[in-house]
This record gives sequence, structure tokens and C-alpha cells, in this order.
Amino acid sequence: MGSNRIITVNPASEEVIGEHYTMSMDDVIARVKRAREAFHSWRRDAHRRASVLYEVASILRKEKEHLARVAVMEMGKTIREARAEVEKCAWTIEYFADNGEHFIDDEVTVTDARKTFIAFEPLGTIGSIMPWNFPYWQSIRFAAPALMAGNTIVMKPSSTTPQCGKELERIFSSVDNLGIFSVVIGDGRVGEMLIDSPVDAVTFTGSVEVGARVAARAAMHVKKCVLELGGSDPFIVLDDADLEKASTAAVKGRFINNGQSCIASKRFIVMRSIAKEFMEAFARKAERMKVGDPMHEDTELGPLVNKHALEYIDGIVKEAVKEGGEVLIGGERIGSKGYYYAPTILTNVKEKMRIVREEVFGPVAPIMVVDDEKEAVRLANDSEFGLGASVWTTDLDRAERIARAIEAGLVTVNNVVVSDPRVPFGGVKKSGFGRELSRYGMLEFMNIKTVRFYDQLIHYHHVE
Repeated sequence: MGSNRIITVNPASEEVIGEHYTMSMDDVIARVKRAREAFHSWRRDAHRRASVLYEVASILRKEKEHLARVAVMEMGKTIREARAEVEKCAWTIEYFADNGEHFIDDEVTVTDARKTFIAFEPLGTIGSIMPWNFPYWQSIRFAAPALMAGNTIVMKPSSTTPQCGKELERIFSSVDNLGIFSVVIGDGRVGEMLIDSPVDAVTFTGSVEVGARVAARAAMHVKKCVLELGGSDPFIVLDDADLEKASTAAVKGRFINNGQSCIASKRFIVMRSIAKEFMEAFARKAERMKVGDPMHEDTELGPLVNKHALEYIDGIVKEAVKEGGEVLIGGERIGSKGYYYAPTILTNVKEKMRIVREEVFGPVAPIMVVDDEKEAVRLANDSEFGLGASVWTTDLDRAERIARAIEAGLVTVNNVVVSDPRVPFGGVKKSGFGRELSRYGMLEFMNIKTVRFYDQLIHYHHVE
């Protein structure tokens, strides 16, 4: 394999499915230049922006089956989840087309000036470096609000899912071919080129290690960046929880996207008095999951994204068992072809184990048992991550108290954590900084400009 080529592999069959050529700095600069030229007209007309976004959403729905199959082939999610991902992209684009213009209306405020208002103006061209696990959604999660705000975008998709990125570029270009959304293909070096290019700001979704490098490189150029760096979300089951609902949600929360989601439930914290009943129900439902070809309609769990991911999961489970963890179900690879791992639940897990400390991307659920609410909150916060959390209880006052105590950007009560265009998405601690989605996501890539009109010259700052 030459250094200028990216070879993509179907994780279900281990067959080569694509070859893509890495772009040069000249290629990157050309796309950024075109996006910057498109920005000048794109920023001026909110009605045009909304019209383009509505048409893109329509095409996404029309091509949902094709787009879903591309994602399944490149990264292994189930076909049903892939279709749902495309549909969510279309909904989100429509949401910002519907609401984006009034989200950035001028705000009038009262000061000592005759007139004061705050204007919201797009920054320009944004460089976007996106991951493989939700190749459409994570791209659109950033792009929809940024585009409706009047910015243009040059995106580097993951080298695992380059065709998904190309599909998005094709769709945007079919509606508006001036360069409002384009992609650059390559490995991490191309991401560095994009940051170094004349983009006005950068957004990145991925690992803490790479995110730190992205932030440092952006800082060298004094460019704003937004980072979404994943999480290790706690799933807290209190002694008054509805265990039937909680155990069903535990399956959905942990095994979504084959366990490869930043907001998947990754640390299960369960009160001792109901632990046995919860674990039995969780295990019973997880064992019933159908593992297999992600293209099959009845498959519920597909392969991991690549061989390295499979080896990591297998290794970290074995390490946990060696340190005293017990396998309730699963704990092994499945089959000889494809990167499959059985749905796994571990008990007797301790808080210092690596399987709890790290963000584990795979179908493994470690369970820790606690004696009281205080210990549950302590364990939930004992993490370098702070993205999401879910709390299960029938006492809503108790739920709110715990939700406010948890160090996270998103807390959900009696449901799994999901992203939603109507509310901000993002985390604290090493889960990153900045927000995506909602009005707050639009404002991340805008110049918030204060304008004041005076009748007379004032040379002082009034202080009381």
C-alpha cells in the first residue's frame, strides 16, 4: 500500500471495498480558497441558505437506502441504525432551516448609548475534522448550524469512512456547486494541512490525544476550535428505579452502534439492593441480541470497526477478568471472519480498572455496585470525561438533585442519552469544550459583535 492511498475494508467480511487517494496541501488550499470565495455571497442571504438546506434534506431522504449501505460497508453499523442516522441528519438540517434565521436575529439591549444592539455574524470558512462512528450524523451535527449561520465548510472525513464524506459533498454540490461544503481526503497529515490552511476556525470530534494536538495546532494560528472528545457515560440505577425499563434501556444505551458511540452508556452504577435483579434482566435481554451481518434486517449488533478495535476490546476484557472482574455474559470474539465481539457484561468491576477509566468503544458493559446515592454520584464523577449521564429513578426530586451534581454536559433521567438538534451537545473535562446543535451550536462559529450609537463623546467608563 502506497503512502498516498487509503484502502477501506468492510469490517463484516474483511474484504477491501475502496481505494482513495490522499490529497496534497495544494488540493486542500484549493478547496479552502473556493469555500472562502463562496462565503461572501452565502453569508448574505438567509432565505437562500434555508432553501439549500431544505433541498439537501430532501435528497438525503430520497437516497437514504444508498447512503445507509455505504456506511454499513465502511464501518459496520447495522443497516437499520444507518437508515436512522440518515433520517436524523435530514431532520436536523430541516430544524436549522426552520429556526436558524431567528436564532441569530440582532439583540437589542439598554446601555448609556442611544442605541445598542448585538449582531451575530458568521466567522467564515470552518475546517471540520470528523470521525468514523457516525460518519453522516457527526458531520451534519456540526454542518447544519454552521451553514445556516452563514459559514462555509471544508471537512476531512475519517480515513475509515471517506466514501461517506464524498457522498455528503456530492449531495451538497448537487444543490449548490459554489463550494459551501467540500471534503478533503487523507490521514491525520491532511487534517494538519486543513488546520494550517486559511480556514477561520476548526472543529474536531475524536480522541482526547488527537484533540489535544488539534487544539494546540489551532492555537498556533490563533484559530478558535470546538472539541468533542468522547466520554465514559455513567448509567446510574437507583433502588427505586423501574428495572424493566432500565434494563431494556441498558441494552440500547450500551450496544448502540455496536458499542461505538461517544454517548453510549459505558459505566453501569447500580444500587446494591436491586443489583441482582437488574443484572439478571440486563443479561437476559443482551443475550437475546442477534449478532451478525449488519446488512441483514434482523441484525442488532454488527462488527467492530477494524481489527485493532477488536483486539483492544478483547484485551481490555481479559485484563479486567485477570484483575477480578467476572464475565456474566459474552467475553469472547465471535466467528473467524469479521471483527465480531459478543455482547458482554462484566460484574465485580472496580473503579480503578482500565475498563472503567478509559473510553471503551465496543459492546462491553462493566457494572459497579454501590450502597448509596452519594457513592453513586462520586463514582459517576470519578472520570476524566464529562459528556453524558443517565439516571434511573421514580423520584424526580431525587433525579434532579443527582442530575445537578453530575459533572457532564448532558444528563438524562429515565432514558438513554441522545443528541437532539433542539438542545446543546457537548461536554466538560476531557470530553472537550464548546457546543454543537441548538442556538448555542450556531453561536460557536459566529462573531458576536456589539454595536453602540452615541449622541456625544464619552471618555469614561461609568463604575458604581
